[in-house]
Amino acid sequence: MFGKKLAFSTAYHPQTDGLAERMIQTMEDIIRKLFSYGMVYKDHEGYTHNWVTLLPAVQLPYNKSLHSTTAKDFHYIWKGEFDTASQCIAEAKEYNKQRYDKIHMEPDFKEGDQVLVYTLNHNNLKGQKEMRELFVGPFTLIKLLGKNAVEVILTDVLSRKHPVF
Repeated sequence: MFGKKLAFSTAYHPQTDGLAERMIQTMEDIIRKLFSYGMVYKDHEGYTHNWVTLLPAVQLPYNKSLHSTTAKDFHYIWKGEFDTASQCIAEAKEYNKQRYDKIHMEPDFKEGDQVLVYTLNHNNLKGQKEMRELFVGPFTLIKLLGKNAVEVILTDVLSRKHPVF
């Protein structure tokens, strides 16, 4: 009806599920920032740190903000402005591709470099996944394993993890 096509995706491959993945990432960033400054939500019984209760307070401003892809807010698009959304999405996609191509550089890691480890996909660290620090370290790089993997010397909380990332 709206010219959309179904595309199945695999884990950690957001290119095929970009809209949902981007919104979830944005909402997680907003919630993480609210909690990092100690924001508390006060209900009729007192103070609580339950982040689920903050979702309506975060969702309304997000839905009312102008999005870079469509240059319109969510409620305006939801009420029937689908004819211009496809054109705006195509323009935004081209703009983002040009920006990415202009500034993207492959990482230049060497043995002995200090690197940070991305922890969001580690399920057995303490605390809620959404509230943890995204990167920990720095750790010393021991060996390069192809273009996309490195071996590091892990310490502290990650010392029992597999050292290849």
